Amino acid sequence: MSDYGLIPVDWEARFDPQRMLRERLQRAKDALNNSDLDALFVFRTEDARYLMGYRHHLGPAFIMGNAVTVLARGHEPILWSMDFEHCRHRMPWLSPDQIRPRANFREKIGMKRWAEQVEGLVGSLAGKRVGIDIWDINMETAIREVFPTTTFADGYQSVLMRAKEIKTQDEIHCLKIANAITEAALDRALEFLRPGVKECEVLAVAWKTMTAMGSEWTQCSNIICSGPYTAPYRRFTSDRIIRNGDLVILDIGAGYNGYWGDLTRTWICGNVKPTPAMRDLHQKCYDALFNAGSKVRPGATNAEVFAAAEPYVLDSLGHGSGVNPWEAPYFSPASKESPVALKEGMAFNLEPYAGKPGIGGIRLENDHIVTAGGVDIYTTYPFDERLVNDLHPLDTTTGRTR
Repeated sequence: MSDYGLIPVDWEARFDPQRMLRERLQRAKDALNNSDLDALFVFRTEDARYLMGYRHHLGPAFIMGNAVTVLARGHEPILWSMDFEHCRHRMPWLSPDQIRPRANFREKIGMKRWAEQVEGLVGSLAGKRVGIDIWDINMETAIREVFPTTTFADGYQSVLMRAKEIKTQDEIHCLKIANAITEAALDRALEFLRPGVKECEVLAVAWKTMTAMGSEWTQCSNIICSGPYTAPYRRFTSDRIIRNGDLVILDIGAGYNGYWGDLTRTWICGNVKPTPAMRDLHQKCYDALFNAGSKVRPGATNAEVFAAAEPYVLDSLGHGSGVNPWEAPYFSPASKESPVALKEGMAFNLEPYAGKPGIGGIRLENDHIVTAGGVDIYTTYPFDERLVNDLHPLDTTTGRTR
């Protein structure tokens, strides 16, 4: 699917957004029916998109109530949004009853009024169990007043994550397109990289490229980190002037149809050779990346993957990706205590790190999908050959120009 064009056509089977909507919603309904819950109250904007196809305008901070979704057994999901007129006009797969004016979660009285609407739409929740993905004290007080005999429980890890952990064919298509856009942005940023430019200027080139190619937003604020800021690693972009011979970490990600690319490479600035110590650090990180990827297969655990990269990790080796760029499965030291088996169709990023103050830091990242035969490493952008001593058998892109 990743090799095909972006526009649906009549002469080739490509990405089908309506099929993706149907299949995602059915997976959520199945997960709810397989749980002990009667309904879900969903406040994460990305999961309003997963359940209903609602695209939020995004932003630097989460605002409770910007998109509220309720999914009850036997009912179609209902969306409350400040964009309800836009949704009613442009989302014909939803009935008018499924789209409601924004729920006011900024004031307690607004929360109570919303809660009263819910029972009018899905029936009484008295004595029933409802799963919630995000909870705060004000919300709890208001909602419990309206639903005094309702039991509230986790609806995120136990239901939504279970629905989302296996990607559909169209979700995989979106992830791969997001990654292709990210790779294009990385290439433009590396073309621009030279001694004397600022980190923020390099990011501006990457961001412009992603936006011009249709990226809805970026996976995070994105990271261009250079010189002494690579060790210890600093996870944001500054106005530092990049100098000749600096190590530069570029960690960026585009967004396509609600799904996220996430790609990291480390490059030497300028037409110079790295020091032997830099090459050694890069090789350790590079080997850790592919050694971890080589463990990916159905039935393997996140603990096995994490162990293959040790000790070249920070607080985490990686994370799943979907409509949320940080979903299950997770790859952290805690994986050893509670390992999770990998399943065909899981998608995630692995990103080891090796660094030493005074020399620099190396961060590398690839995107992976668990397949029946093992792993699909769908990141194709090569590594800086000046920093690679020995090619790994799983690396099919680096070294072609040697």
